[in-house]
Amino acid sequence: MTQSVVTEAPVTGADVPVVRSDPRLRWVLLAVGLVAALALPWFIYPPVAMDVVAMALFAIALDILLGFTGLLSFGHAAFWGSSAYVTGLIATHYGVPFPVAVVAGAVFAMILALPVGYLSVRRSGIYFAMVTLAFAQMVYFIGYQWSGLTGGENGLQGVPRSFFGIDLVENDSFYFYYAALPILLLGMWAAWRIVHSPFGRVLVSIRDNTQRARALGYEVEKYKVVAFVLSAGLTGLAGGVFAINHGFVALTELNWSTSGEVVLMTVLGGIGTLWGGVLGAVLTVLLADYLTSSGFHGIDLVTGSVFILVVLLFRRGVWGTVRHLWLIRRQRRMAKR
Repeated sequence: MTQSVVTEAPVTGADVPVVRSDPRLRWVLLAVGLVAALALPWFIYPPVAMDVVAMALFAIALDILLGFTGLLSFGHAAFWGSSAYVTGLIATHYGVPFPVAVVAGAVFAMILALPVGYLSVRRSGIYFAMVTLAFAQMVYFIGYQWSGLTGGENGLQGVPRSFFGIDLVENDSFYFYYAALPILLLGMWAAWRIVHSPFGRVLVSIRDNTQRARALGYEVEKYKVVAFVLSAGLTGLAGGVFAINHGFVALTELNWSTSGEVVLMTVLGGIGTLWGGVLGAVLTVLLADYLTSSGFHGIDLVTGSVFILVVLLFRRGVWGTVRHLWLIRRQRRMAKR
């Protein structure tokens, strides 16, 4: 029987266990997740389904920093929004297939993240969060002032869904979902590979004990910058697909509130889990869509209340709590044997 290796480590003040689970269980979860992603537009409005998956990748990308590196970023809206604008501009002015535009937007987000990350990782804790927020607000100001390029308060409108001349994908949200889904799933797979690679193990060691990692010879700041850039690139993939999905890029995509929303999703699901980001995005996006459809205007009040309840009742987040309880049960069964 395959046994699991279990360690306990603090993540940004929360005691979140890192578990190497039974590979069979991992494949079951992946299969369930894939089936759910494929079935999603059959049960909810396809553009909303696309938003769910895009925001899930956004939360996963942030979790690489927050859960596995111990860095709380309040500036990821800069990479989400800038990629959305670059994707929209390239798709509009050059008419390339949207996957090409999305990749270009992700590359731009990584280029932008390089100097931001290099300057930000010199601080830690709340100081790192404030520095990233300051840079994000600078990007927001540029987007607001450069109205000739971004459209300013009016946003970037009329972003096309060009896809090799295939009308079903370009004109039908249902088929567009399946054309764009592989991009987001590829991003999620890349995130999984990052955190389960030797590089990811170094990030966890930096999160757990920075001084010890430095004493072992790891160049901590360089690892943090690389993690920051990779996180920004995955965020850019999600932001680009989001822009194509809506055919419009609003200035709010660069605003600090977008950064706060994805932090909420990550904490809600459970930091340091990856799956928690997916669950947090599903709960947040579907709840907001339901409240909007019912004509309720206090969406932030409801989502904020849910967030407070989860923090008070589920210290590890929803998915993190479920995983922790499963781990305890597994340990007890193994102890009895």
